[in-house]
Amino acid sequence: MNTLRNKVQLIGNLGNDPEIINLESGKTLAKFNIATNESYTNNKGEKVTDTQWHNVVAWGKTAQIIEKYVTKGKEVAIEGKLTSRSYDDKDGNKRYITEVVCSELLMLGK
Repeated sequence: MNTLRNKVQLIGNLGNDPEIINLESGKTLAKFNIATNESYTNNKGEKVTDTQWHNVVAWGKTAQIIEKYVTKGKEVAIEGKLTSRSYDDKDGNKRYITEVVCSELLMLGK
């Protein structure tokens, strides 16, 4: 059960082309976001779609695969862990971000 402590699985579509960063250390980083949709019927009988956006990062070979094959609009399934961090923006304001560190990627659709 220890492997289930921090595990995220999402299926969604990329909202933009991945940002690929090649670091001086030789590591590759891919940053992108995916949209997940949930539909339900409200109390007025209307169909409502709720879209949630998720920040995703991937490293190494996973990032290299994303660079070659994944583009805006593609449907993907990802698995990874949820992380939170903070940083100071250019104006000195503290910003917080939560993202999924992707360890597995499956390309879906056409």
